[in-house]
Amino acid sequence: MIENLPAWIELLFAATLILTLGFFHFANGKPSRITGLIIVWSLIHAILALNGFYQDTESIPPRFGLILIPATLVIFYGLLPTQIEKISLSRNRLISTFSHIIRIPVEIVLYYLFVNEMIPELMTFEGRNFDILIGFSAPIVGFFIYKKWIGKKGLIGWNFIGLCFVLFILFNGILSAELPFQQFAFEQPNRAISYFPFVLLPATIVPLVVWTHLSDIFLLRKELKS
Repeated sequence: MIENLPAWIELLFAATLILTLGFFHFANGKPSRITGLIIVWSLIHAILALNGFYQDTESIPPRFGLILIPATLVIFYGLLPTQIEKISLSRNRLISTFSHIIRIPVEIVLYYLFVNEMIPELMTFEGRNFDILIGFSAPIVGFFIYKKWIGKKGLIGWNFIGLCFVLFILFNGILSAELPFQQFAFEQPNRAISYFPFVLLPATIVPLVVWTHLSDIFLLRKELKS
């Protein structure tokens, strides 16, 4: 854990993680086994971070690959046609859209991690991070879905913008971390993701956000074609 960091930042992040898992669970027909596997995955990386595993930033290959590579493969697996067909039977689009509201507390956490010199400014809404706009727009778009004031093409557009925003800041976060391929923010690098509980941002929260956007896009396109 990060020394001298105000406890409320870690508590807010923990609450955001729980909220993210809850949204995923209820947006996808309460898949207990999958939700349980995500919790186990999160616990594994939490334990590794607590033991300082990810603080070794000089190892080759980078230890952070144990987060990024499996998460990416699982996202691709979850977008296979057979999986999309299963998702279509249980997806609650209203909940999946509302789920992006979690980006507001995430942005608050990131801002105060910057204030405490654990991430660079570019990862906050004062820098290159526009994710908070999706967080604020999520309940509005959700209301439009409820009222049937927005069509499938409009939802695809909103999800595509949200996906671009989260991937943009993900790449900036990786390239500003203390890793062999660091490109940005050498004066104040992204150190927070090497520590518990913030390692669960790239390990759990971001993959779920990315997959939710992608799966909604795939489902909407499928519905337009049918």
